[in-house]
Amino acid sequence: MHGSHHHHGPAGHSHSGHGHGHSHAPADFGRAFAIGTVLNLGFVLVEGLAGIATGSMALLADAGHNLSDVLGLLIAWGGASLAKRPASRRFTYGLSSSTILGALANAVLLLFAVGAIALEAVQRLGSPAPVPGATVMIVAGIGIVINTATALLFMRGSKHDLNIRGAYLHMAADAAVSAAVVVGGTLILLTGKTWIDPALSLLIVAVILWSTWGLLRDSVTMALHAVPPGIDAEKVEETLATLPGVARVHDLHIWPMSTTQVALTAHLQMPGGHPGDAFLHDVQHRLEHEFGIHHMTLQIEIGDGDACHLHSAHGAGHD
Repeated sequence: MHGSHHHHGPAGHSHSGHGHGHSHAPADFGRAFAIGTVLNLGFVLVEGLAGIATGSMALLADAGHNLSDVLGLLIAWGGASLAKRPASRRFTYGLSSSTILGALANAVLLLFAVGAIALEAVQRLGSPAPVPGATVMIVAGIGIVINTATALLFMRGSKHDLNIRGAYLHMAADAAVSAAVVVGGTLILLTGKTWIDPALSLLIVAVILWSTWGLLRDSVTMALHAVPPGIDAEKVEETLATLPGVARVHDLHIWPMSTTQVALTAHLQMPGGHPGDAFLHDVQHRLEHEFGIHHMTLQIEIGDGDACHLHSAHGAGHD
């Protein structure tokens, strides 16, 4: 946290923790995005020219898929860059949710790319085309190196940031496709069986779909403000309910502000009176270190049992 602050208004609201939060992953992947984009744009150019020179539809199709990877990198980079913009009067939380939109866009883009590969593979199973041999294998081998190197730039961040995971999966998927082209080309040269190439492509499609489904599911649930994976809402409520002076917790909300930051709002009924800033600071510290919740807003209610408007509207408990 880069500091925290508390406000106490006439309505008894207490706000805490509107800092920048923290992440286990490196904060800035700008250099990784720049390197990955330049490498892949260069490879698209080389692969496209090789496809035209050899008359290989496989290379031209893969060049198109690599172009979608460049777009995927740019989407993730744009989301990460927008998330750094400071808050404004209109966007009071800043544009940190751009990373969630970036992850969602990447998942959809991956599905389109997978669909294109699957369609081509099925068509080739019906009428297998001869593979242009060594040239295709060499170019695909270069693709493995470039895509693997780019994926490694994002591997560490992919564990904690869904937006970075989208970029990572894009590059890892394409490295797998290039590897399938090399393996398929080798087997075809050895056996002469042209159906091996499209069959391997369909196997890779299944692997990519499995990974993409997880990315799509997580990005959609984040966009719908679901409680982030790894945070137990009941445990959070229990933690708040057992704080000294707290009689009841209600209207508890936990949602992702971005792919790395989590926010919480809750109403605490404290008949003994307002606990003061030290209490709020302690709660903020505990929520951040026990649950990874970076932004906390608490409403303190000091009534002797009268429920607030939201509590009456939603019923007892939390929603």
